[in-house]
Amino acid sequence: MEIQIRKSSRLFIVDEKGRLLLFRYHDEHQEPFWATVGGELINNEDYIDAARRELKEETGLNLEIGEVLRERDEIYAVARSAPARWLERYYLINSPNDPDLSKNGWSEEEKSTIRNSKWWNIGELLTENTTTFKPNWIPELLTTVLSRRGE
Repeated sequence: MEIQIRKSSRLFIVDEKGRLLLFRYHDEHQEPFWATVGGELINNEDYIDAARRELKEETGLNLEIGEVLRERDEIYAVARSAPARWLERYYLINSPNDPDLSKNGWSEEEKSTIRNSKWWNIGELLTENTTTFKPNWIPELLTTVLSRRGE
């Protein structure tokens, strides 16, 4: 059986305090984990269009989509799907501090798998077990973003 290829835009939302917004996911495939906002491209979207849509749907925010920070090519399963080859792009999103987040655009799947959200500072990320994050290099990427900002 040929493995399906799925494309996804992921959003590395960093506020003015240098904190990263992550969602706590829980599904039947693995232990609960923290991951970035984002999701799969649909209806012939390109990565940027999907990033804009996912930002609005999952947070209610309208912010500028920044540069691609990293790309990921990995095989895994999410929620109720079969394993697939995921081609992901991680975009930097600069956010004001403490924006009002909205769940109004969440799908039924998001409502059942996203349990919490949290703004993580770099100290918290670096002292947490990296298996807490998917992918496990999230703390490393935030360190890079903050060092480029001079923090």
